[in-house]
Amino acid sequence: MFSQGNKSSPHWFNLVRMLWASPQSDSFEELAMPLFDQLYNFAHWLTQNREEAEDLVQETYIKALKGFSSFQPGTNFRAWMYRILRNTFLTSRTGLRATSTVPLDTEADGPELAVEHDSPETILMRLTDSKALQSAIDGLPVHYREILLLCEVEEMSYQEIAESLSIPIGTVMSRLSRARKTLRDVLRLQFQKG
Repeated sequence: MFSQGNKSSPHWFNLVRMLWASPQSDSFEELAMPLFDQLYNFAHWLTQNREEAEDLVQETYIKALKGFSSFQPGTNFRAWMYRILRNTFLTSRTGLRATSTVPLDTEADGPELAVEHDSPETILMRLTDSKALQSAIDGLPVHYREILLLCEVEEMSYQEIAESLSIPIGTVMSRLSRARKTLRDVLRLQFQKG
């Protein structure tokens, strides 16, 4: 259901690295390259477009390498990179367009879905459910989608999310709660219609 990342080697990274070659860039590479697939996946979920995600990750790495001297050793490098990616996204045309919509919270509560055992029918239903879930996540406003993905897909702690998004932990918890409720409501409506 979730993207496996951009498996192509980031050839542009070598070019960027040559432009800012220094002893510091070696330690940047050691810290940054293991995060490449995670950052790409997050960028892809934000932009909902492969090419824009690649551009976003490339711009993130360029900005991070340029600003690496401002990174405080001993702090969370992963959160720092996610913050750069998110801020870059929010200032892009795609990010500005995506964040301009505001959701209306619905208060409809319906019956919970029953759990079934594996059979050909339930396997097919689960695949359909996966597509419905992915579609519902894609439809969430960016500020809900990013919180949900960082928590559930990237398995970041509330503290890491707060650092990545430069928001208080209380805001992380309330947005996550609202994102889950919105997602639950959207899926409930889809299953009632379907």
